[in-house]
Amino acid sequence: MPRNDDLVIRRPQGLYCPPGDFYIDPWRPVERAVITHAHADHARTGHAHYLCSAPGMGVLRARLGPISLQGLPYGHRLRLGEVMVSMHPAGHVLGSAQVRLEHRERVWVVSGDYKTEPDPTCTPFEPVRCDVFITECTFGLPIYRWRPAQEVMAEVNSWWQTNAAAGRPSLLLGYSFGKAQRLLAGVDAGIGPIVVHHAVEPLNEAYRAEGVALPDTLRFGDVKDKSLWQGALVVAPPSATRGPMSRALQHASDGLASGWMQLRGARRRASVDRGFVLSDHADWPGLIQAIAATGAQRVIVTHGHEGVLVRWLQQQGLEAEAMQTDYGDELANDAGPVTHTAP
Repeated sequence: MPRNDDLVIRRPQGLYCPPGDFYIDPWRPVERAVITHAHADHARTGHAHYLCSAPGMGVLRARLGPISLQGLPYGHRLRLGEVMVSMHPAGHVLGSAQVRLEHRERVWVVSGDYKTEPDPTCTPFEPVRCDVFITECTFGLPIYRWRPAQEVMAEVNSWWQTNAAAGRPSLLLGYSFGKAQRLLAGVDAGIGPIVVHHAVEPLNEAYRAEGVALPDTLRFGDVKDKSLWQGALVVAPPSATRGPMSRALQHASDGLASGWMQLRGARRRASVDRGFVLSDHADWPGLIQAIAATGAQRVIVTHGHEGVLVRWLQQQGLEAEAMQTDYGDELANDAGPVTHTAP
């Protein structure tokens, strides 16, 4: 249960740090927002001042436009009010960070979203020792156990190669920020041309500016030669299936990359030919590993299957509880920036 001296409490605007007088990933407009990463459910418009990790500045500007933004390199410290703040890699997407808060010898860490499996598009997850850990649990059920990403990408390349040999385009669906770039970094660019949706390319540019190696890509609207579609890989957000791209690619084979593809029947419900189980969130073993590595004796669980993880942690002798947040809107992450909700 919340205590009077908690370093992070829930307010209508979001997660608030009283001794620092700032919010972490607030969902309503505030004066100072500390942002864990640029996904739209965590980074919303309307705040007066933003603080994020230095590697995340480009993607945050690509999503939110001109904002008052300060970047903090990983591991560097900044005093906000009475609190010493530092950012540490979360391994989720480019620039994603866990926020470490230190106040009067107490240390809290707010994880944002994270995954423990490294990938070439972002700095790997770094466990941070703390007294209290606020963790996500998007995939907080024992059924979620990811296979190595290299195996999944081998399946993607085989699927694309088969379609290319038959003269069919391959439409690969994944969120425009993070998932799309992870897919692009893992595909075999020698199979054929790669085309991306207009929502994907600005984020590709931000990734390239941070030194992330991505293959050459063409914007969908710039393709004039229809023969190019034969054998092409087209990377687009799931929302593209409702737009002109889907009409132009009505003969394509389509696939969706998502952790939700782990569930039986998910591919059928998504109405796609192939489902590839690839997630930018920690699976069940990853969550347990990450929590244990912090050494925290108190764990606060947000957005996901909170009840299951809380009960499991309590059975291990930890003090665990759930906190309700407005995070976890994957469709918003696909669509783009989220504006604030009405008071």
